[in-house]
Amino acid sequence: MKLEDAMERDPNGETAGVVFKGTSVPIKTLFEFLEDDQTLDTFLDQYPAVSRDQARAVLRASRDTLLSTASSEI
Repeated sequence: MKLEDAMERDPNGETAGVVFKGTSVPIKTLFEFLEDDQTLDTFLDQYPAVSRDQARAVLRASRDTLLSTASSEI
């Protein structure tokens, strides 16, 4: 799944940020779950409107960005 299919700016302006496409679930919520030692499955159970493919696309893009930035600084 492409990143643009996984996320969008909140069309309703409710969360003041970026959400999973077609939902009002903020992207930052996924990272908060992971920081709190929750699993991806727990997040998906809590937010069934978010697909596994959407969550993985966001995590993959975050990983790629981080690794690209880190390798250019070394």
